[in-house]
Amino acid sequence: MTARLDHARESTHVDFVAILFVVWGALIAAIGLSTLALGIGAASLAASAPNGHVAAGLTAAAFITLAVIAILWGLGHVFIGLPLRKRSPNARLLAILAGSIDLVLLPFGTPLGIYALWVLLNERAKALFGVRYS
Repeated sequence: MTARLDHARESTHVDFVAILFVVWGALIAAIGLSTLALGIGAASLAASAPNGHVAAGLTAAAFITLAVIAILWGLGHVFIGLPLRKRSPNARLLAILAGSIDLVLLPFGTPLGIYALWVLLNERAKALFGVRYS
């Protein structure tokens, strides 16, 4: 009975990490899209303004670069979170990697990374994914 309860509890934690990854990824991708809109606006300003086109061009390049990084990072989290709910061992490894990088993304990435690592590095969670090594 206790082993079954522990299995159900660990399964709930893994499902919650997967849901958090999908939500976090969608939010980051949405932020990336809004930053992309700012970059496009700055690029159009750089193209139309006779003075100050250098500053607007640099701003556009910075916004567009950050937007592409945010969109890719967000989509990566979504594409990790979906197979994580299906207990894919590869998704577990990618979630550990992404969770480790999320630790430096203050303020929301840090608790997500801590929780993901706490759940996915647990011995019972390893068993859920069929991991036989330690």
